[in-house]
Amino acid sequence: MSKTIKKIGVLTSGGDSPGMNAAIRSVVRTCAFHNIGCVGIYRGYQGMIEGDFKEMGPRSVNNIVNKGGTILKSARSMDFKTPEGREKAYNNLVKAGVDALVVIGGDGSFTGALLFNSEYNFPVIGIPGTIDNDIFGTSHTLGYDTALNTVVDVIDKIRDTASSHNRLFLIEVMGRDAGHIALNAGIGAGAEEILIPEEDLGLDRLLDSLRKSKAAGKSSSIVVIAEGDKIGKTVFELKDYVESNFPEYDVRVSVLGHMQRGGAPSCFDRVLASRLGVKAVESLLEGKSNFMVGLLCDKIALTPLEQAIKGHSEIDMELLRVSDIMSI
Repeated sequence: MSKTIKKIGVLTSGGDSPGMNAAIRSVVRTCAFHNIGCVGIYRGYQGMIEGDFKEMGPRSVNNIVNKGGTILKSARSMDFKTPEGREKAYNNLVKAGVDALVVIGGDGSFTGALLFNSEYNFPVIGIPGTIDNDIFGTSHTLGYDTALNTVVDVIDKIRDTASSHNRLFLIEVMGRDAGHIALNAGIGAGAEEILIPEEDLGLDRLLDSLRKSKAAGKSSSIVVIAEGDKIGKTVFELKDYVESNFPEYDVRVSVLGHMQRGGAPSCFDRVLASRLGVKAVESLLEGKSNFMVGLLCDKIALTPLEQAIKGHSEIDMELLRVSDIMSI
């Protein structure tokens, strides 16, 4: 029989993403709704090791649903990778009366949660928070929709200057291992070409696409590139290569970087965070553990943490076809 849960701890780990605060708020208020305690754990697993805890109630999460980042902060923890570090974390949780954990983060955070559970049989539920949308078991991770809107807004602004001159812009977006942001934002912003790590389109294909754009009368072009794309070692080397083949183009590079992680979360991310937080807490209260809560076919569903970690988030091949048609 599962242990009765009287207090739940919540932490954010790994990279921050818009919507994390909305998820924290949801966890805290769902705990209050069910008359159980909630403890905020600062700086992820490192804070768990150092006992950096704070009791949280409904009023402690006022006015954060609209804020980017995470009020609980986030930090990498090398100490948590050691048995000694995890033992300290467990002892601190027991001392604080925490009976279960909600971990908001990515696959690295989930790996730590799964290991912690296997050693101490400590109930854990994960909420996927990463702008890359690269976690199996959910169609959307927290922050992905916001990042898409941020990128599209920036590309729209860049297109204004690109079309005012005879310029080709190479725009690098986040996505070390996944091209979801590049593909969707590229289609949404009307990019002429989209380069993603899942599809090695090659330099010849890029040059051919640019030639067709030129022949079709386009005086400027936007190419969106995921940072993990294999076509060139860096976006700046790609710039040099394109310039050597198209001297008539004034080629510029924009690396959007961490601006994609910031800003107020979109309405979609706020609602998703609220739904996931409720499901995470209520799953723990039902005796469930080692699951990630995610969005599948617009329904909140549970995926075993091990599957979420080991599974691969597939790119939508139909979207690639759509992008080809739209770039004509």
